[in-house]
Amino acid sequence: MTQAPASAQTATSTQAEHGPVMTKRIPFAWLLLITSVVGWLASGELVLEKLQKLANPNFVTVCDVNPWVSCGEVMSTWQSSLFGFPNMFIGIVAFAITLTAAMGLFAGAVFRRWYWVCFQVGVTLGFAFFVWLWSQALYAIGILCPLCMVVWAMMIPMFVWTTIRNLQHGVIPAPPGLVKTLGEWGWIIVAILYVGVIASIFFRFLPMFVPSTM
Repeated sequence: MTQAPASAQTATSTQAEHGPVMTKRIPFAWLLLITSVVGWLASGELVLEKLQKLANPNFVTVCDVNPWVSCGEVMSTWQSSLFGFPNMFIGIVAFAITLTAAMGLFAGAVFRRWYWVCFQVGVTLGFAFFVWLWSQALYAIGILCPLCMVVWAMMIPMFVWTTIRNLQHGVIPAPPGLVKTLGEWGWIIVAILYVGVIASIFFRFLPMFVPSTM
């Protein structure tokens, strides 16, 4: 098997060693643990609410607040079962996988590059799915699902820091300057994404926040 040049391996090792705290094993494990547990619990609650809704179409979910905020209404759309089954089952499985990775890191496991490549692909697909669901909720369905939004909120830091972590450790090849910049701006990128999502929700549902605009 072809080995990377010693100089390249040394550079990657140094880059990871002096990278952001969040890309180191234990801090990154904590981030994965927290986002996975919160995302899994939100997905689990959605599963329970969906089962109740299937058993009783008139069931009122915990987040049926008004015409703009209703998990039950969102569950009734085709977007909530994009692959032929409720989307929340994907969350249950996916967050269980990321939670397992977190526990492995806490235990001192060292995963091979192929594992991190697969992990990156999975998290990236999850983030892309979140972006699609966000766009559908705002511009197609026109209704917000608070429990879904909790899952969205967990996907943002998970995706950003998984990507930065893999850049720092050489899993994703990139120029050192780009890796350094992204590492320094990690939490700022997360904050910008949060602000962007919140702002889009505010302006899309302006009548809900400012009744005089109706």
